[in-house]
Amino acid sequence: MRLFNRLFSIFAVSLSFSVSAAVIVPSAPQLDATAYVLMDADSGKILVEKNADKQIPPASLTKMMTSYVAVHELELGNVEEQTEVPISVKAWRKKGSRMFVREGTQVPLIDLLRGIIVQSGNDASVAVAEYFSGSEDAYAEWMNQYAERFGMTNTQFKNATGWPAKGHYSSAGDMARLALRIIKDHPKYYPLYAEKYFEYNNIRQPNRNKLLWRDPSVDGLKTGHTDEAGFCLAASAVKDGTRFIAVVMGTRSEEARARETQKLLAYGFRYFETHKLYDAGQELQTKPVWLGEKDQIKLGVAEELYLTLPRGAKGELQIDILSDEFIEAPIKQGQAIGTVTVRMGDEIQAELPLVALEEVEEAGFFGRLIGKIKLFFAKLFA
Repeated sequence: MRLFNRLFSIFAVSLSFSVSAAVIVPSAPQLDATAYVLMDADSGKILVEKNADKQIPPASLTKMMTSYVAVHELELGNVEEQTEVPISVKAWRKKGSRMFVREGTQVPLIDLLRGIIVQSGNDASVAVAEYFSGSEDAYAEWMNQYAERFGMTNTQFKNATGWPAKGHYSSAGDMARLALRIIKDHPKYYPLYAEKYFEYNNIRQPNRNKLLWRDPSVDGLKTGHTDEAGFCLAASAVKDGTRFIAVVMGTRSEEARARETQKLLAYGFRYFETHKLYDAGQELQTKPVWLGEKDQIKLGVAEELYLTLPRGAKGELQIDILSDEFIEAPIKQGQAIGTVTVRMGDEIQAELPLVALEEVEEAGFFGRLIGKIKLFFAKLFA
């Protein structure tokens, strides 16, 4: 019995499942593009990539960061949707895609955000940058600070529009990371990216993301194009609880960027699915505690865990929960007590700490004294 208890303390829980045959996933499609990425929005797993870290001009995909910073200020309460933003001569004269704001007027911030997101307005982007930072250059530096925070190591912004500039670059991988932050951090305003039309100054313009019309699962994000960058698209789609983000950069035409992006999304939904394995704070086991005011402690995971798996492969998962053999108080909530490892065959899918879900204070003097004697003999005979 003692041997059994010891083994149980060390290995705690080991769940394994098997299927008669391994799931086989075909190779990803090869796209006619300079760089591309397919990412699961919940697990963050990259399923398909080519030149994901290559530093290339992002064109108007830049505006995803332009809008992120402004929306974040909205979420923080520093501005309101109806905050009036003055339009400068520089914003009014900005070339390229435009919202057609007029110099000397004031435009509500929410309208400018729609102008940036739906119409890809360079004029709206400059107006927002100048309002928040005084100049477009200063706003670009602010954008770079957010990029650094998000781990966008292959990104440097020189302006708020994506207008060609020396040293202005990003990557497909970084744009996927940014898209993920937009979706997760600002769910209230993410629906702006799904709007198909926006009318301002009696001019109605369509969203340039053709997939919003072709695929009902697509609900964002942003297009971009310059001669140097080619045609780019960052898109996201959700089906049956699985959300993918696809970024395609450097295609040859507006039609090509939509077609190639749809190939990535179709591949993802056809062969993969997202599974939520654990909720944040979910209890996985209860273990004995030594020298504490409590005799037992609840252990689990601090954060939710999502896995992206080939369809039909969930049954192949093996979950091993390993905890310390002798857990001694005091124990703080969130303290690491062991590890949770999820495997599929020989490949580790995830590894995360097994943590205390509650606090256990140290017992009083006599409690500790008696506990130490018991613990001594328990370790001796173990």
